[in-house]
Amino acid sequence: MSSKKEKKEHYVNSEDFKRELQKYYDTDVMTEILGLYIKKIATGLSFLPNFINYTYKDDMIGDALIKMYSALKNKKYNFESNSNPFSYFTTIAFHAFINRIKKEQKHHETIKNYKSQVYDSMMTDPEMSGYVYVKPEDGDDDEINYYNNDD
Repeated sequence: MSSKKEKKEHYVNSEDFKRELQKYYDTDVMTEILGLYIKKIATGLSFLPNFINYTYKDDMIGDALIKMYSALKNKKYNFESNSNPFSYFTTIAFHAFINRIKKEQKHHETIKNYKSQVYDSMMTDPEMSGYVYVKPEDGDDDEINYYNNDD
């Protein structure tokens, strides 16, 4: 559970954010405060229960920052829509997080399939005769277990 200090540290006032965003749209000058708000949105989102335990959380935040900055630079938010810009940018960050998770899962699955293929080919390798191969469990992907029958 997040502490009050963490919540305050990553808190972005929606009206202040909208005001800074409007300044940027008018002047094309990104203020330090607007950059800080963008960073706080991404970082604050990373503390949600569905994102907190990923080991690649920093990558997720980085992806979100890039996507939000791109939307900011290209002025994707439409002020005439009367929607909340904080919500708009949070949604961008959320989708960036989900996309990173999908990429990491696909990467993990690719590695797992490759290892399985290598392990299976080792089973039929004539040079490995005399050894007993034990395919690792899902959690033991980094280990290859061979036991010499002669021992």
